[in-house]
Amino acid sequence: MTPPTSQQQLYRFLEDRFTCAQACTECARTCAVRASLVEPDGTERQERVRRIGIMCAEVCDATCRVLCEENRQDEETLRVRVEWCRSVCLECAHAFDDHPGAEPAAAVCRGCADACAGFLEMLN
Repeated sequence: MTPPTSQQQLYRFLEDRFTCAQACTECARTCAVRASLVEPDGTERQERVRRIGIMCAEVCDATCRVLCEENRQDEETLRVRVEWCRSVCLECAHAFDDHPGAEPAAAVCRGCADACAGFLEMLN
């Protein structure tokens, strides 16, 4: 990772990283709850929504843990992890869009994807 060149850049980096981690935590929680509301013996479409909700929760949880670690991580590893999270969140949001009653969860997923995108911009 390129070291920030000023105190202000360091603060922005840490704020963006924290914002992304918070969004990941909220998304993980929301997706886990949403997935638990879908009947496991439901239709194939419902099962897909449940599976992607669980996957999104797991990816967001893992990404949050990576973002909260204090040790130095190389920028490429961090970038790949956050981009993966962003992508999964968008996929989950699209799946939730098609599932009645899941609109709030879709919005949380999009918010997490936006936070991930903001953090990725900071890395550039």
